Amino acid sequence: MRDEPNKNQYEVTVVEKTTPPDGMSGDNWYRYVIERGKQIIDCKKTGTLKTVTEHADSVAELINSRHLRGGRK
Repeated sequence: MRDEPNKNQYEVTVVEKTTPPDGMSGDNWYRYVIERGKQIIDCKKTGTLKTVTEHADSVAELINSRHLRGGRK
């Protein structure tokens, strides 16, 4: 995570403990946010802070690599 997001790339801006999504149980849920300017991806995932942060970082990297290649294939 970075304090000042790069406007040209998606970056993880938030990883925080949260409640489970509707219909799900457990107390090990985290919310993560990936942003690029006004574009926001807001997700929830179960796991540890470390594993959810690693997951969010990998999602942001994947989105950025697809963006650089010109979209989905």
